[in-house]
Amino acid sequence: MTIPLLEYKPSSQNQRVPGYEVPNEDTPRIYRIEDYAYDGEVQELIWAAYRQVFSEHEILKFYRQSNLESQVKNRAITVRDFIRGLAKSESFRNLVVQTNSNYRLVEIALKRLLGRTSYNKDEEIAWSIKIATLGWDGFVDALIDSQEYQTNFGENIVPYQRRRYKDRPFNLVTPRYGDYWRDKLEDARYIEGDIKNFWELAGSMSIRTVTYTPVNLANIQIPDTTRETTPQGIPLSINSSANFPVR
Repeated sequence: MTIPLLEYKPSSQNQRVPGYEVPNEDTPRIYRIEDYAYDGEVQELIWAAYRQVFSEHEILKFYRQSNLESQVKNRAITVRDFIRGLAKSESFRNLVVQTNSNYRLVEIALKRLLGRTSYNKDEEIAWSIKIATLGWDGFVDALIDSQEYQTNFGENIVPYQRRRYKDRPFNLVTPRYGDYWRDKLEDARYIEGDIKNFWELAGSMSIRTVTYTPVNLANIQIPDTTRETTPQGIPLSINSSANFPVR
């Protein structure tokens, strides 16, 4: 039995209030596939989709989804399905899904797929239950197939931060994992020699005093290493390039 989405009250956020700002560098750029006719222009839209979904300014080669890119270039799939494929890709799963809790995944998905932050804790709890029951792929489908996504982005627009009144954009404040996962990684990194045990290690070490023994050089006899015989044959060098000159 599928658990229905719990009810939550939307709060008044910037994207829900009409704006009267003068367009500037903070105004989001809208990437619509109808505006791009040539392959190079479509590639610009594809990079915008990667930046939006992966929140990475430099996309590594093994993150790219060449099959999806080819399909969206040929108009075999819509931009909405391209975004869906990127969010469900194995690269995104390894990079983001496996390194975050369900609550943080809700926060990341709402920002990158719907272009807004969560309304409140109740919404995060409601969508986290969807992740627990439907899995990550089912949760992505629920967001992309929602009326909110269709109203704001439709079939051929790359999602964007719908409105930013102040603060930094989402892609600069949502790293791929939270502080708790970073601290967990740091704790696991120093298991063999934890810096916290430094004082205990230093205290357990015993200091030995070094005593110097004087030596009388007059009693040292240096052996005679001179040779009485003359070397025979052609002298060779241990340097291979000297024995076999390169022409």
